Amino acid sequence: MSHDHAIRAAGLEQERRRGVWPSAVIDGERFYDETSERAQRSPIDGASLGEQKLAGPASVENAVAGAARAAHAWRSVPAPKRGELVRRIGDKVRARKQELGAIITLEAGKIVSEAEGEVQEWIDVTEFAVGLSRQLHGLTIVSERPDHRMMEQWHPLGVVGVITAFNFPMAVWAWNAMIGLVCGNALVWKPSEKTPLCALAVQRLVEEAIDEMPEAPVGLSQLVIGGREAGELLASDARVPLISATGSVAMGRAVAATVGARLGRSLLELGGNNAMIVTPSARLDLALRAIVFSAVGTAGQRCTTLRRVIVQADRDDEVVTALARAYQSLPIGDPRLTDTLVGPLIDEAAFDAMQRALDLAVEQGGTHVCGGERVREGVPADGFYVRPAIVRVPGNLPIVAQETFAPILYVMPYDELDEAISLHNGVPQGLSSAIFTDDLREAERFLSAAGSDCGIANVNIGTSGAEIGGAFGGEKDTGGGRESGSDAWRAYMRRATNTVNYGDSLPLAQGITFDV
Repeated sequence: MSHDHAIRAAGLEQERRRGVWPSAVIDGERFYDETSERAQRSPIDGASLGEQKLAGPASVENAVAGAARAAHAWRSVPAPKRGELVRRIGDKVRARKQELGAIITLEAGKIVSEAEGEVQEWIDVTEFAVGLSRQLHGLTIVSERPDHRMMEQWHPLGVVGVITAFNFPMAVWAWNAMIGLVCGNALVWKPSEKTPLCALAVQRLVEEAIDEMPEAPVGLSQLVIGGREAGELLASDARVPLISATGSVAMGRAVAATVGARLGRSLLELGGNNAMIVTPSARLDLALRAIVFSAVGTAGQRCTTLRRVIVQADRDDEVVTALARAYQSLPIGDPRLTDTLVGPLIDEAAFDAMQRALDLAVEQGGTHVCGGERVREGVPADGFYVRPAIVRVPGNLPIVAQETFAPILYVMPYDELDEAISLHNGVPQGLSSAIFTDDLREAERFLSAAGSDCGIANVNIGTSGAEIGGAFGGEKDTGGGRESGSDAWRAYMRRATNTVNYGDSLPLAQGITFDV
């Protein structure tokens, strides 16, 4: 599918005005701010996708104001009716799965199956959210006072600000938005300026569903496409009680500081430096498949990408040899082709960061095994295609402890399981983790309080490809936030504890007497 065909199929052509994409969608109206522009290019081949206007302060202000008005009305709509809006959105996404996937491929460079898999995540979370709309429950609590009842209720927060990264330009927004909508909130979304077309395609679809439902106010979903300034303005706005931000650790620290200064809430999903332990009893055929998918999927640009493999010393050579063989045969190329497994990096800066990391790994004591070079033959010109790299390291070198958003896999040996767990936990990040073992004791130790310190800990599966039913997020520098499934919905609501006196007297708690 050509670039223009993908844009037309997604219904985006009418969004473009004289080659320029809108900087904001506020209450359903497109705005083309007279501020800075950003040249949009596809990572597939560097081809121009037009000029992107960037939202200025006025657009952020108007988007938040519009969302606040919508939230005021939406909070009183019964939650199952709010779920009906999300159901309608899900139906529309199903009908356009391929077209939406093609836009993800165009802008983020994902291979077709991964791009459509991301759209499927959106579909899955709509189903979860629709069911959740009838399960937003609190507790009934026993009171120490006679003829009293205590309970808790969960109420909408109001406006939720969502800041997303380029690597999952639809799914991460959907985790927040579908749950946020059934919880009774309105949304202001600042997507990555690297993937604005994905955001515009999403916005058009959501607007269709809103327009078809009289109970849904127009301003429920607002979009501002801007740079750092737009994110800072959104984070600093006291009308936005929750900011959900996905991106780098540095970005997360800035958001947390800004939101914390006004005593707001932040839900952070930041860097990952994910590891897998391969034990003596591991089934190597399964482990190798899990390693390769987790390490090279999305060209190593997932927050759950496997970056470290910790292998029992007796199997170290065997594992490295098998991985190097698999890496050399990986189909690298145009992500639109069905046999491609590794598409391009997002841009030249990502390629440069990969090269710096590989150089530092060797300088600090690592041994380069294979990969890392730019692939120029058999791929579209001007895209940054690389062969995934493997580096043997003695442990968590300084560069290993940093997250490089590229397909670099560091392999290190261990002798005893406690040493492996120590290596595993010995980095600042704590998102996803895995162990491959057929030993029940090893598996349970890894999952215990003395094992992995990550928010996600798996046994005999890889670190990436999480299902939406579980809460997604991590600890330490990953930010501590939880999105998507389980009880992550509570982050999008406020809790109210209620006490009801249905008797004829007024007893006080703790036995206090205060007669007047």
